[in-house]
Amino acid sequence: MSRIGRKPVPILKGVKVEQSDGTVKVKGPKGELTAAVHPGIGVELKENELLVTTSVADKQHKALHGLWRAVLNNMIRGVAEGYQKRLEIVGVGYRAEMKGSKLHLQLGYSHPIIFAPPEGIKIETPAPTNIIVGGIDRQLVGQVAAKIRSFRPPEPYKGKGIKYEGEYIRRKAGKAAAAAAGTKQ
Repeated sequence: MSRIGRKPVPILKGVKVEQSDGTVKVKGPKGELTAAVHPGIGVELKENELLVTTSVADKQHKALHGLWRAVLNNMIRGVAEGYQKRLEIVGVGYRAEMKGSKLHLQLGYSHPIIFAPPEGIKIETPAPTNIIVGGIDRQLVGQVAAKIRSFRPPEPYKGKGIKYEGEYIRRKAGKAAAAAAGTKQ
């Protein structure tokens, strides 16, 4: 059995969990999520917690055991609290703004990039160089943040591009440093 899978999933206040025919439905103050659980994984609903079980002890089912425990935990936390990813834009003239429901990005290309977020995702731009991606589905929030970052990933020479808040960009020396190293001989 998976160590993570054995831990019970606490059900937070204000969250209701329903289970029927291999699907789990979670309702909370922020919204509602539904997931179809893998057939080899069982979910038991107790008073204030969920227990995830598996009947098969092979390697794949051990991995699925821990995976489904984490997925159910993320669903419960998502409908109760929600998730956020923060992005920073670095570069002269690089900026972001919301126009209606679409995100408009100026990232040094000859054209603006217009991104329409999927349903269930809320994007905010508190400053022209900051983007906040929020929602109740942790996987979808991360996927949308990665998609926005992919429009202009940070480059290693000047660090220009879109990066996650707190992300460390490993820098490289440019041509000047290489030329100076070659003249010393």
